[in-house]
Order: sequence, then structure tokens, then C-alpha cells
Amino acid sequence: MRAISEKSRGSALASFHVLLALAGILALVGVVMVLSASSVSSYDPRTGGGQYDLFFRHLTYLGLGAGVFWLALRLPLRRIRALASKVMAVALVLLVLVLTPLGAAGGGAQRWFVVAGQSVQPIEFAKLALVLWGAHVLVAKQHLLHRWRHLLVPVVPVTLLMFALVMAQPNLSGTVTLGVIVLGLLWFAGIPGRLFAALVSGAAAGFAVPAMSADYRLGRVLAFLSDSSASYQTTQALYALADGGVFGRGLGRGSANWGYLPGVENDFIFALVGEELGFVGCAAVIGLYAGVAIVGTRIARRVRDPWARLVAGTLTLLVVAQAAINIGYVVGLLPVTGVTLPLVSYGGSSLLVTAAMFGILANIARTEPEAAAALRHRAPGRFGFLRWPPPPPHAPRPAPAGDRRRTVRPPGEPARVAGR
Repeated sequence: MRAISEKSRGSALASFHVLLALAGILALVGVVMVLSASSVSSYDPRTGGGQYDLFFRHLTYLGLGAGVFWLALRLPLRRIRALASKVMAVALVLLVLVLTPLGAAGGGAQRWFVVAGQSVQPIEFAKLALVLWGAHVLVAKQHLLHRWRHLLVPVVPVTLLMFALVMAQPNLSGTVTLGVIVLGLLWFAGIPGRLFAALVSGAAAGFAVPAMSADYRLGRVLAFLSDSSASYQTTQALYALADGGVFGRGLGRGSANWGYLPGVENDFIFALVGEELGFVGCAAVIGLYAGVAIVGTRIARRVRDPWARLVAGTLTLLVVAQAAINIGYVVGLLPVTGVTLPLVSYGGSSLLVTAAMFGILANIARTEPEAAAALRHRAPGRFGFLRWPPPPPHAPRPAPAGDRRRTVRPPGEPARVAGR
């Protein structure tokens, strides 16, 4: 009987366990590929840079990311939601401060803070803040969302303010990901189809203007539209993918990491995956992100808390969309942008924020009805730091008096009949 009980608890926690496995495998792939991509470029006898300097720095970020993941998994969801407005305020302040002399400029943009010699991008923090705050506002106004003004205000105006601050850096790729977030929030909140189509059309037109307003961004668009004017990075990425064939040339044997492909450890690391691990490696990485999409959607469908459902759906969309954009421009299907491959690309801010996203997703997975019941009846853990408090049972808020609109019920929950 005990074996059966343990088996049932394991199946109840399937979403949680699979998500942890996917995040761990993606992080491991990132460690291996960053080592291969940076072992040549890191060595610089003029500055004393060692062969593994960039790799050890990535390991440091990964260790910090593990701490962020544990903290996001440990905090109760109600406390995370209570902090959403404060986190959003901090994000807006950081986006303003980065445009002042406190921000660091480079490459024609001013989008970083330099802290102890390390660059920090506030846009990464703003992405997570927008998800948490936007879900909080939409759930707090869920009984008024049938009125389009309440559906759009204040989420859309605040997002437009963030767009303006991010484009002032300038940072078109960050603006695109913010647009994905707000569209995801509105979609999962149940926005009418016609209004959603109008917003998508407006967003496409709005992004077209800044895309054409700068020469370097216009050049990327023209390079995408014209095969004859393909950009250098895109050309080298396609060469690397072609050289990899089916099974790849082997780890450490790629030519892209010898300076032929600038930014190979960051934006174009998927090209190195294709060169060294071949089509099989690329398919495996894409399969991992597809698994994240499936598990994240499963979590969003099964959880009962409306705020957690919105956050889970939007975070899943954000992670998968960033992966799709990165892979899309590496293989030449999209214009080149600066979106990293989540958990695989080298990076500081993006890696830490992505770890927080996965931590919150795993935290939400623990609140699935079956998972919460299993955790409340589990045996004590062997390790003290794994003894997380069980999630409390969710009690949905009653609808306001006089509200006759049909409320959205979680899948599988029976309808409540008045008088019973």
C-alpha cells in the first residue's frame, strides 16, 4: 500500500518533476555549449584572460541562478503576488535611471548598469515585473473585464510607458518581448477575439515604425528580406548549421567559436549547437522547449488560483517565445535581434531572471490540486533545505453580490448550483 501511495504522489507531482528536469537539462546544455563557445575567445595573452574565464563566470551566474530559483520556489505565491506592485515600481524606476548618467553606454545604446564590473540589464527584470503585476491587475478586475476599458486600463498604458523607456535606450528586442507579455496576459485573461486582433495589428504597426527609424535596424530588416544582402552573422550561422550535418562535428570541434561568428556564446549559440551536435542536437534542444510549452500549459490549465493561472501561462509563453525568436533568426526565418536562448546562452541578467521564471512556474506546479494534496500528506524530507511548507488549499474568492456573469471554473471542477 505504501508503494502505491508513493507512486500516486509521484504522478500527482508530474508537472513539478518534469519542469525541474527540463530546466536542469537546458542549464546543462548551456554549460557545455558555453564552455565550447568561449574556450577560444576567452584566451587573451595581452590582457591576461584565461581560457576558461568566461566559462567560470557563466558557472557563477548559474550558481546565483540556482539560488534565485530556490527562493522563487520557496516564497508563498500570495507573498509574490503581494510584492507585484512594488516590483513593478522598482522596474520602472530602473528603466528611468538607466537613461541617466548612472547607465552605461555601448554600441550606440544605453541599456546597462555596471555593478562591480558586471553589466546588468533592467529590461530583463522589467519582463518578470510586468508578468506578475499585469496578472495581479487583471485578476483583481476580473469581474469588470467584460468592459474593454477595464480590460485595457491600466495594463496597456503602463506597458506603453515601458515601451517608450525601452525604445529610448534603444532596445527593439526588449520592446518586442514586452509586447509578447502584454498580449499573452490579455489572451489568457479572456480578451474578445476582435479586440485581440486589433491589438495585434496595432502592435505590428507600432513595431514597424521604430524598426525603420534607425539605420542598423533597417539594415537587419533588409538583410532578412533580401537573400543577396544577408548579414554577416546570419551567413556564418547558416554555414555553421550546414557544416554540422546530421550528427555534428563533435564538441569543441566547431569553427564558429574561433571568431568566425561574433556573439556565438550569446545570441548565436544555437548555431554552435547545430555545428557541433548536428541536426540531432538542434532537434533535442527544440524538443526541450516544446516540453516546457507542454508542461507550462498543463500547469496553467490545472491550477485553480486565477492569478497563478495567468502567471503560469504568460511565463510559459515568454520563455518559449524568446527561444522561438532566437532560433528563428539564427536559421534565417526572422530578422536578427538580441534575444538570448533561455538557460542556454551565456548571460548574467537574462540567466538570473529566467531562473526566477522557472522557479515561479515550479512553485505554481506545487499548487495543482493533486500535487498540493500529495505534498500535504508527504513524509518529512531527508534534507532540511528541501522541506518546503506544503501549499495551502485554494479557496476562490466569491463573486461580488449582484454579479450574474458566469465565472471561469478550473477544468474538472463541477459547477456550483445555487441552493445546494
